[in-house]
Amino acid sequence: MVAQSLVGGIIAAGLGSRLRHDGYTVSKPLVPVAGVPLIGGVIENFLAAGIGTLRIIVNEDERECVRWVGDRFPGLAVDWIVRTTASSLESFAAVTTARAGDRMLVSTVDAWCRPGDFVRFARASAARPADASVLAVTPLVADENPLWVDLDETGRVTALGGVSGRLVTAGLYLISGRVRETPPPAGLGRLREYLTWLWRHGEPLYGEVIETVVDVDRAEDVALAEALARAGAETPVACSAAIQRWEKS
Repeated sequence: MVAQSLVGGIIAAGLGSRLRHDGYTVSKPLVPVAGVPLIGGVIENFLAAGIGTLRIIVNEDERECVRWVGDRFPGLAVDWIVRTTASSLESFAAVTTARAGDRMLVSTVDAWCRPGDFVRFARASAARPADASVLAVTPLVADENPLWVDLDETGRVTALGGVSGRLVTAGLYLISGRVRETPPPAGLGRLREYLTWLWRHGEPLYGEVIETVVDVDRAEDVALAEALARAGAETPVACSAAIQRWEKS
C-alpha cells in the first residue's frame, strides 16, 4: 500500500481525435485495451496502490464515462469534473489545484501500464522528499512528440524538454502539496510547458523509471499495450519481444 495521505487524480478530458481517426467510435477513456477501457485500467491501478479517493476530469462529451465508472466501481469515492478544457494544462490544473492539500498521484487516462509497475512508481515516488514532485519516465518512446528527460544518479531531473535523450515522460506524476497550491502562471498552454517551467524555476523534480508504459493515442498504441498485457507482468523477455514486433510494424 502507498501512503494513506495520497489522493489520486485522472486527466481524461482530451478529445481523442487520433483514435477516432483510426476508427474508434467510443470516447477515449472507454477505448478498450485487452478488454478493459482505459479509464477502468487506470482506476484499477490506483486501487492496487491502495488509493480509493479520486478526482477525475472528463469533457462534456464524455458523460457516459461517469455512468460507466459508477456502474463498474459503485463504491469508489470520485469527485467528478465535467468540463471541456482548452488544453492539457487547464485539465491538469482543474484536477490538482488546491488551497491546501497533500501530495497527489496523477495519471493521464492514456498512460497505460501494468498494475505492478504503477504500484512500484507510487511507492518509489512517495518515498521521495515531501517537497518534491516526481515524473514517471520511460525508455519506451511510443509518442510522436515526446518530452525528453535526463536524470542524475539520484534520480533528480537534470534536463527537461531537450531534442533527444534516453528517457521520456510517461503521463504519471506525483505532485507536491506546494505545487498543488500554486496555480500555473499565465501564458502557458500545455502541461509539458508547465513541467518545464517548474524545473527551470528550481522546483525539485525527480524521475522514476517505468520500463513499459504506453501513451495510447493511436490504434498502433492500443496494439502495443495489448501485446504487453498478454506478455504478462513478470516476463521481461516476452515484453521485449512484443516491443520489437511493434517497432517493426
